[in-house]
Amino acid sequence: MDRTIGAHSEAGLAPPPVSSALDLIGRTPLLELTSVFDTGPCRLFAKLENANPGGSIKDRIALTMIDAAERDGRLKPGGTIVEATAGNTGLGLAQVGILKGYRLVLVVPDKMAREKIQHLRGLGVDVRITRSDVGKGHAEYYQDMAERIAASQPGSVYINQFCNPANPLAHETTTGPELLAQMDGDLDAVVVGVGSGGTLTGLGRYFAKASPKTRMVLADPEGSILEPLVNRDETIAPGSWIVEGIGEDFVPDNCDLSFVRKGDAFCITDVESVQAARELLAKAGVLGGSSSGTLLAAALRYCRAQTEPKRVATFVCDSGNKYLSKLFNDFWLAEQGLSGRRLQGDLRDLIARGARDGGAVTVGPDDTLDTAYKRMRTADVSQLPVLDGGRLIGLLDESDLLEAVEDGPDRFSKPVSSAMVCRLETVQVGEHLDALIPIFERDEVAIVLDGQEFLGLITRVDLINHLRVAG
Repeated sequence: MDRTIGAHSEAGLAPPPVSSALDLIGRTPLLELTSVFDTGPCRLFAKLENANPGGSIKDRIALTMIDAAERDGRLKPGGTIVEATAGNTGLGLAQVGILKGYRLVLVVPDKMAREKIQHLRGLGVDVRITRSDVGKGHAEYYQDMAERIAASQPGSVYINQFCNPANPLAHETTTGPELLAQMDGDLDAVVVGVGSGGTLTGLGRYFAKASPKTRMVLADPEGSILEPLVNRDETIAPGSWIVEGIGEDFVPDNCDLSFVRKGDAFCITDVESVQAARELLAKAGVLGGSSSGTLLAAALRYCRAQTEPKRVATFVCDSGNKYLSKLFNDFWLAEQGLSGRRLQGDLRDLIARGARDGGAVTVGPDDTLDTAYKRMRTADVSQLPVLDGGRLIGLLDESDLLEAVEDGPDRFSKPVSSAMVCRLETVQVGEHLDALIPIFERDEVAIVLDGQEFLGLITRVDLINHLRVAG
């Protein structure tokens, strides 16, 4: 009997054990979302590619691309795999390559979530971080860097997912057949994103033969060049977007946009992507990543635009546990201007962690320096307001903490009151932005009050974020 992930055996048990995590790639579950979201007249299904052992749909292409490199002799035992990746292809390559005994060097743009980079380094990958604000032809463009690294290291293979034919082959031979079988052969549309183009092209080829009625629908982040090309045959200058893994500033060799009809591409804003991903978790209990939010938002727009019932599928491309510090971090979203927070028109707009809403990280005067240190580390902040009964009485920063714990047997057991600074320079919430500059020139943090009430802190980075979001 064929083993299917999520299916029960004849004895009512889970599938039998396998000898390698490679055997767990593919055969992912399908979840219907129709009762959870407003899908218009349509039924909407999501294929949970986050169930792959590496946590994303990219496990599939990693396996086929490595297998192909082994078969054609480019990749030999003990060799090195080099790739340019937004993270998930790199994780898939590491998942497969390390189990096969290869070394990995991955070039990753600096906008990637820290969880992806930590995951890669936990696997023993050599991660090279480069700029995300440059295009092809620039010395620090991630694909160009990866190609140079592979050329300079004997025994290395640049996998190059963007033009590797084994990439779309994975979806043509595994993802497509699985999905159509799970849909009982009745599928009207599939919503996909484009990073390397493998999913669109592979599924497009498969459904053109096996189910010609199935339409390919493109979900594209705002700022990417692909949606304007499909819908209006328009070439635009690429912008920027926070979604990771999909959207492009060029058309990859593996991307066959002819599979998408004019009008079937949807431009999805970062706000829509974030909202959809968070609703997927809150309403359906599925922790998906930022690209999953983009696909879901586009799928919902497609479904609601239909006038007749359709059976539509999309993908939870990867796991949201790689985006906990970004997509599911309210403070990070606020810094990016994506939180939907109502602006007040005063210094409150610059406070990332407000005291009124419980976001401020504080300590009390009787807390130990050890407690203060742990809170700094956990919240990734360098200074803590000291509150006594809700009243601001001091400030403790890293330099104060270091000076207090340099010597003595009871270093971290001392109370915060023994190290905090009590003489504080404050600003009132209604003051102009210019009032912050002298404070920052003194290497201090701005302490914002509304009368006597403590509202929060403003750092240089908070001001920079505000100016960036405000344009």
